[in-house]
Amino acid sequence: MPSKSTAQTFLEKADKKANSSTGWFSSSSAKFEEAGDLYQQAANAFKFDKQFRDAGDAFAREAECRERCKEVNEAANAWWNAAKAYKRGFPELAIQALSQTVTHLTASGRFRQAADREKEIAQIYQHELSDLRKACESLERAGDWYYQEDATATANACFKDAADIRAELEEYPQAIQRYKQVADHSLTSALTKYSVKEYWLRACLCALAMKDSVTAKRNIQTYMSQDTTFASTRECKFLNAIMDAIQSEDQQAFLGFVHEYDQVTKLDNWKTMILLKIKNTIEGEPTIL
Repeated sequence: MPSKSTAQTFLEKADKKANSSTGWFSSSSAKFEEAGDLYQQAANAFKFDKQFRDAGDAFAREAECRERCKEVNEAANAWWNAAKAYKRGFPELAIQALSQTVTHLTASGRFRQAADREKEIAQIYQHELSDLRKACESLERAGDWYYQEDATATANACFKDAADIRAELEEYPQAIQRYKQVADHSLTSALTKYSVKEYWLRACLCALAMKDSVTAKRNIQTYMSQDTTFASTRECKFLNAIMDAIQSEDQQAFLGFVHEYDQVTKLDNWKTMILLKIKNTIEGEPTIL
């Protein structure tokens, strides 16, 4: 009969301690504190053996013991450790553990750390579960918390990523609103002012994707009044050029301007996606059968 692993031995001790009855002179708080320590040792041993599901489960049991002792910070930390173990192949469980962490952190007013964990949730939804809407909701929640903690640059990064996803989901008005918000924040600092042209470009592309050249043109006028250098940028010139092609219903001219822009400023995946959607809105010449 194979001998028990170190992790298994700690786990059995932890279960025994957690389920034991409390004696006359000891408190249940002390019992759960000891059980929590044993679950933590079991979890670390499982991690060492690369048994990540078991490690996550043991950390989760530790977290529950910490909650029974009203050790809020330790509970939050144990749930986070559980999430890190679950991330190795169990994304849904990682999200559940991170959500528990966030609950503890917000309850104790630690919104900056809660935002960090919420951002992790967004990344799992986006990259592992392909649930873009939930990813977007988590990014916006994280952005709000970063912003209220004065971490403006990190908040803007979250809002920009959320706007990109909104556009991917074809929720263009919400995407435009988010890009505008990020641009407005960026204008207030000399360090981030240079990046506004990128956000304005994305906002205008969203307007064009929903066949709203009027809004795109009006927004360009607004942007030029907010920053007089915008008119001379490649982004603004590119927007004006493709709007002319759209107005003329000239797909070839449109593709020519896109190719020209890409030669100097490589198009990322998001811009390629949105420009393809815009191209498909251009009627072009009727096909002769």
